[in-house]
Amino acid sequence: MNASLKHKLEYSMFCGAKAVLEIFPRKAVFLMGPILGFLLFVLDKKHRRLAYSNLTTAFGNKLSHSTKKKIIKASFAHFCQVFLDFIRISGLKSEQKDKLISAEGEEILENHLGRKKGVLVFTAHFGLWEIAAHILSKYEKLNVIARPLDNPLLEKELSRMRSNVGSHVIYKKNAARHALRALRRNEIVAVLIDQNVLRREGVFIQFFGEKASTTPSLATFFLRTGAPIIPIFCCPSAKHSYHLKIMEPPHLRLTGDVHKDVKHITQTCTDIIEKEIQKQPYLWLWFHDRWRSRPLDEEEGADELPPDF
Repeated sequence: MNASLKHKLEYSMFCGAKAVLEIFPRKAVFLMGPILGFLLFVLDKKHRRLAYSNLTTAFGNKLSHSTKKKIIKASFAHFCQVFLDFIRISGLKSEQKDKLISAEGEEILENHLGRKKGVLVFTAHFGLWEIAAHILSKYEKLNVIARPLDNPLLEKELSRMRSNVGSHVIYKKNAARHALRALRRNEIVAVLIDQNVLRREGVFIQFFGEKASTTPSLATFFLRTGAPIIPIFCCPSAKHSYHLKIMEPPHLRLTGDVHKDVKHITQTCTDIIEKEIQKQPYLWLWFHDRWRSRPLDEEEGADELPPDF
């Protein structure tokens, strides 16, 4: 099957599923998500094993086999649920979204925007990060740095849904130029810093005690502009709603050595993400290959998996 036909088929399947999803009340999403998540857990052996390996890397023997398995099942269910819910929420009117999302710390964002340097926000693939845009974009234009999907038809649809909740996408290619311009206009630039990047593109910092190649873009933008760095996390709340937590900028001790400062900033922000994951592990994307890129002086180790994984 050629790429174009494959993309059209994927897009048709997505549109069909979306149309079916919109027939049901939103509360049905919270029944469908766990069912779909369980099916993926059973059928997707590759990502099930990857999630187990990642949990072992992060927690070692602190978690039992049964606990790791429980977290993985919950993680699959959570991400299926929030993916379906994002599709539904993106199509709602603004006042309907207001009823589904609460926030704390909005004054932090407002105060730092008042300094006219723009604001850098960072988060992780944790909770329902996409919907945070609905709150943030009320204060200033929100620019989100993202990699486009391989399927251009699906990417166009995802871009439309992101726009509906208040996000303007800056694609990774030439992202620096557009992000710096946005900050100079006192806009918000959002970066997710919890995914693996190629060794040549990243800086190695500690994540759950293991070296992880991480994008230096957040730190670089900060050093170039002085725009404050604000952590945000959006988590499920009561009655099928979400709660956005906007936090104070971390204290950063800069040395003037760019390489050291980039590493320090990236490590400090990653530590904040790790603390949030520790509180509710199932809300993070454990089936992403976070520790794939390794330093040149380190050999890859074998996965430690039980027989039934």
